[in-house]
Amino acid sequence: MAQQTPPRATTVVVIGAGMAGLIAARALHRRGIDVLVLESAQRPGGRVLTETTVLGSRVDLGGQWIGRGHHRFEALAAELGTSVFAMRTPSRATVVDGDAVVSNSGVVAVVTNAVLLMWEIAARVGTPRAWHVQSVRSWLEHVPNRRARRLLDVIVSVSTTADLDRYSVRDFLELIRFQGGFRTMLSTAGGAQESLIAEGAATLADRLAADLGDRVILDSAVTAIHRDDDGVTIHSATGTYRAAKVIVTVPPPMAARIAHHPALPAARIRLQDNTYMGSVYKAIAVYDRPFWRDRAHAELLLLTEPGSATFDTSPPGGPGHLCILVAGPEARALDGLDSAARRAAILGPLATHLGPDVLAPHGWHEKSWHQDQHVGGGYAALPDIGIDDRYLPADTTPLGHLHWAGTETAREHAGYIEGAIESGERACAEVAAALPDSSLGRDTDRGR
Repeated sequence: MAQQTPPRATTVVVIGAGMAGLIAARALHRRGIDVLVLESAQRPGGRVLTETTVLGSRVDLGGQWIGRGHHRFEALAAELGTSVFAMRTPSRATVVDGDAVVSNSGVVAVVTNAVLLMWEIAARVGTPRAWHVQSVRSWLEHVPNRRARRLLDVIVSVSTTADLDRYSVRDFLELIRFQGGFRTMLSTAGGAQESLIAEGAATLADRLAADLGDRVILDSAVTAIHRDDDGVTIHSATGTYRAAKVIVTVPPPMAARIAHHPALPAARIRLQDNTYMGSVYKAIAVYDRPFWRDRAHAELLLLTEPGSATFDTSPPGGPGHLCILVAGPEARALDGLDSAARRAAILGPLATHLGPDVLAPHGWHEKSWHQDQHVGGGYAALPDIGIDDRYLPADTTPLGHLHWAGTETAREHAGYIEGAIESGERACAEVAAALPDSSLGRDTDRGR
C-alpha cells in the first residue's frame, strides 16, 4: 500500500494571488508569519493583467485606474517604483449614435441628466420596496426617449458589467450610494478613473509575487477545505497543505467551486450561489501617437451595438492607446466573432469621429473576462435580482480558522483595486490578531 505524502505545513494559506491575496501575504510575511499563496491560474494578478505592446508600451487589460481617494493604490504604486500619470480627459464624454454626435444640451441630455439626478437622490434617501424585484432593464423602459434609454443602458452596463435584466434597481442604487455617487463612478478627472500606471497595474502584482518568491504557488486550484478545531487542511492541484488559518480572496461565485467540510453556513452559501460575475470585454488599440488629439478627444460613449465606452489612455510622450469597454450581453455577443471581426466591430464606429487612421492600429490587445475560467468576469461579484441579503460589502465574519478578503469585502471602493488592497490589509491584521504568539516570527529569515 502506497504511503500518503503528509500535508505541507505552514501558518497561513492565502487562496488567490490577485491583489487582495498578494497584499495579505506580503503583510503577513512582513510580520514574520509563514505564509503560502495558492493560485489556480498560471500567473499572479487575478483581475489585473498587463501586456507589452509592439511599440514597447504597457497596456492594462484588467483593472487599471487609480481614482480620487485611492490612497492605498497610490502609495503602493510609489513604493514599488512605478510612474503614475493623469488621464487626458474632456469635461464630459461625447455621445455618439452612428454618425451623429448627440447634443449635450438637447432632449437626450435633459432626460438623461434628470434620470441620473433622480438615481443620486434615491440612492441617498432609500428606494421603494418594489424596486427590490424590478430590474434596471424594465425600469429603463419607462424613460421617455429612445436615445436617452440607450445611453443609460450603455452607461449602467459599462459601469457595472451587469446583465440589466437580472440586476435590481435597489442593488444598483445601493452600489451608487456605496461608491459615493454615480458621477464619482463615471468621472475621469476627480472620479474613479483619474490616473493610470505607465508600467501597468499588473506590474504591481508581478513585483509583489516576485518578492514573495516560492511562497506563491501557481497552477494550484483549491478543490476542498477541511476545517477542524486545530486548523485547516487545504486540498489543491499541487498537493495538500495544513495551516492554522486560511484567507479566501477569490470572489464568492468562484469560491463556490471549493468544497467545504463541514459545510458552510447558509448565509455564506447564499452569497456564493446568489451572486455572479459580470460580463466585460476590454480592448486596447495601439498607435504611433494619439493622432486623434489633432481633431477631437477620444472619450466617447457609443450607442450603436455593441455599445461601448472609449478612453484615451495614452501615456505621456506616447504611443497612442485607445481603451474600449463593452459589457453585459453585448460583450458576450462578441465571443462568436474572430479577433479581426471583433476589431472591425469595435473600431469601425470610431472612424467617423477620430479619423480613418483608427482602423489600422499597430497593436491590438483584447480580453473577454467572462471567458476567463479563473476569474469568471469583472469587475466584482454582482447580486441576482430579488436577493434579500446585503452584498456590499460582502460579509467577512470569520468561520473558525477561515477568513475572507477580496475587493467585494472592502469597506470603501469595493470593486476597485483600492478595495482589494484594503481587504488584504484588513485580513492580515485580523489573522495576525487571531494567531497565538508562538506563530509570529517564524518566517523572518526564509527567502530574504
